[in-house]
Parts: sequence; structure tokens; C-alpha cells
Amino acid sequence: MSKHHFTFLALGDSYTIGESVPLHESFPYQTVQLLRQTGLHVHAPEIVAETGWTSFELAEHILHTKLNEQYDFVTLLIGVNNQYRNLSIDEFATDFAFLLRKAIHLSGEQPNRVFVVSIPDWGVTPFAVKKSDKKISEAIDAFNTICESSAKKSKTHFINITEETRKVQKDSSLLASDQLHYSGKAYAVWAGKLAGLMKANF
Repeated sequence: MSKHHFTFLALGDSYTIGESVPLHESFPYQTVQLLRQTGLHVHAPEIVAETGWTSFELAEHILHTKLNEQYDFVTLLIGVNNQYRNLSIDEFATDFAFLLRKAIHLSGEQPNRVFVVSIPDWGVTPFAVKKSDKKISEAIDAFNTICESSAKKSKTHFINITEETRKVQKDSSLLASDQLHYSGKAYAVWAGKLAGLMKANF
């Protein structure tokens, strides 16, 4: 097995941080643990994410942050706050294209090392109980269509975890204590999908 120590950059918002759960239960950290269990030497993930960030705010932060020149793996999960704030979906598409280009650049121009994670559907959580869940779900699907088409166009991977997040309607153990974000149990499913794809593309 290779002794190369792999690096992993995770770009995003509260879902990447793992809001309301311990850091080691976030999906980037669980992904690293799974990769380590297969014998890969992987550094702790570098996380560039903040609760509440939109695609524009993530892009702004990346432009003013000193990052490594290259990472072995890069994930991108962004857009829920654009939808939550009712921001323009066309502007999101422009931002997302920029962020994806940046992610590919940071992977050393290796699109097969870049993984777009779909936006979770917060519309089915208890937090959204007084809002129009159907409209939220439809909007999330529209944003995810942009993410998926951009990923395919760029020859990067698209991991759809949105349907998984809709299972909270029947399984409250998938929710964190704030009733909006996800539990370590939910992130473990995301991590499993991600680690499998990463292992296949290293």
C-alpha cells in the first residue's frame, strides 16, 4: 500500500462543519476515518466552511485565504443558504461554476478527485414545520440540478445524498439536537459513499 499521505479539502457551509455534532462526527472526518481503515494514510481534513455561508461568501473567503497549492481530494457542498435566503438561482449557478473550477484547480487539475455533494433538503426537518416544505423541496431540487449538471460538465463526481436527508421524516435519529442539521449517523452514510468513490479514484 502506498505510503503517500493524502490531503483532503472540504469546502462548504454548516453541513460540512457538522453543525450541532462533535467535529469527529462530521462527514469529512468520518470519511477520513473510513479511508484510514482501508490502509490509506490521510491527514485530517482541512475544512473551509462556515454556518450560514452562501456560494458567494464561500467564494469570497477562498479568494482571501491561503490554501495549499494542491490537495488529493476536494469536496464541495454549498447552496442551501442561497435557497434559504431566496437568492437568485442564476447567480448561484455562476458562483457554483467558479467554485467548481477552483476546486478542480486545487485538486491539481484532476476532476476525478473532486466530489460535489448534493444539497440536503431542510424542508422536511422539524425546523421547517411552519414553512412550505413542498416549495422548499422543489427549490432544493432546482439548485441540485445546477450542481449535478455542473459536476457532469466538469467531469467531477456528483454524490446525491438529498434523498437520504428526506428520511428524517421517518427516522428522527438522523437529526442533530437542533432539529435542522444532521446526526453523526446520517453523516456516516454520506461518508461511506464518499470514501468509496475516493478510494476508487486515488
